[in-house]
Amino acid sequence: MRPLELIIPILLFVYLIWRQPRPLTIRLLPAAALVIMLAHFTLEGYRWQMIPLYVLTSLMGISSLIKIKSTGDPNSTASKLTHRLALGGALILLALSTAVPTLLPVPKIPTPSGPYQIGTSIFEMTDTSRKEIYSGKDEVRRFMIQIWYPAEVKAGDVRAPWMSNAKIYAPAIATYINLPSYFLNHLALVEIPAYKDAQVAASDAGGFPVILFSHGWNGFNAQNTGQALELASHGYVVIGIQHTYGAVVTVFPDGTVAPNNPNALPENAEDSNYEVVARVLVNQWAGDMSFVLDQLSAWDKEAGNPFNGNLDLERVGVYGHSTGGGAAIQFCGVDSRCKAVLGMDPFMRPVSTEVIENGVSQPSFFMFSQGWADLTDSKNNQIFNRFYPNVSDSKGVISIDGTKHYDFSDLPLLSPIAPQLGLKGPLSGRIVVKIVNSYLLDFFEMTLNNTPSTLFGNSSPFQEVNLLR
Repeated sequence: MRPLELIIPILLFVYLIWRQPRPLTIRLLPAAALVIMLAHFTLEGYRWQMIPLYVLTSLMGISSLIKIKSTGDPNSTASKLTHRLALGGALILLALSTAVPTLLPVPKIPTPSGPYQIGTSIFEMTDTSRKEIYSGKDEVRRFMIQIWYPAEVKAGDVRAPWMSNAKIYAPAIATYINLPSYFLNHLALVEIPAYKDAQVAASDAGGFPVILFSHGWNGFNAQNTGQALELASHGYVVIGIQHTYGAVVTVFPDGTVAPNNPNALPENAEDSNYEVVARVLVNQWAGDMSFVLDQLSAWDKEAGNPFNGNLDLERVGVYGHSTGGGAAIQFCGVDSRCKAVLGMDPFMRPVSTEVIENGVSQPSFFMFSQGWADLTDSKNNQIFNRFYPNVSDSKGVISIDGTKHYDFSDLPLLSPIAPQLGLKGPLSGRIVVKIVNSYLLDFFEMTLNNTPSTLFGNSSPFQEVNLLR
């Protein structure tokens, strides 16, 4: 819970447990909680999870003011019995009212560990050389990107939201994970430790290395913001690509909303045409990555562009989650601009036969959740087992005990009951973040910056990590 949200039930609790007769200062606590609630509306923002607490605070605050001059005898037997019953009921209501916002808090993206402050900007990409194949219209390919980068933050810069257009994204995400559409509306209140459109920090000669991120099917470019922030804080420019019609939803600056196209990936995984259709999708996503690098190359040479001279496109890393992991492998298998590739539960079925048979030549590393690693006979693992011997510079394969597929994203931060909602495995989210960020950063430091590794080539310092290869 946020600070003012937490103060409200604390004041009510102190008032309720104070023995009779209460002094005036204690009798005024519910009224004080009411004032704090009004301040909360202004400073922190309303959210539906707090409604029961809003109602209870209003009733107790008004009641306490009405009774402020009460002359009833608190020592009579009837008064004591009534007081105990009322106290018990009020404490139960307070506990229940506080439980809802506690179990569904406003998520907090962890503060990254690196020395750089971070800026973030969002851009539309229009690739006139490719047709959009999923809109049903005769139009060129359009998609969105979000960039997280080392920044020089100045007075007046404002914190960035976790996701832009959260009023559109939140209902789409909630519906996709089988929750009521309003369930995640409070995501609009999430701010991240980065500043909107802040000035790009001056880089050393040669510019900052660049990392592309590709989300999974029905994902979105900001789904791994915590990881992007961690990398950016250590001197990387990270680009999250929003793959239109494969993402959960895409919102363009002109107001156009492009929903996920379910026909882009067959719902039936046993469909005999599955690989053919899936490969068309991943080729489109790999094309998005290629176009982003083309645009970055132009920006790096464009006078007046904030990224001019700040991008080192000789040091490009690519990583992805799920279908995005497959897209990262596909892209690096055909585009030599990729210098390192990392897959998180990479979905291999859309990867082309050529890349599976030829492998990739770049330094590569793969992380699997226990949920995916344990499915040893799945088609995905069978294809990965065919692909992996053809990888010429592997840095290994690991699995993380107690994790599920979405543990590689920010979604487990949504709630302490994320495991019960099916969003993560039983392993503590704090530990998962530490493990994933450690390997992610160490891999790109080793492969793009030639920094000696503290994790690779040794036994893992994390007891939850299994070295599979």
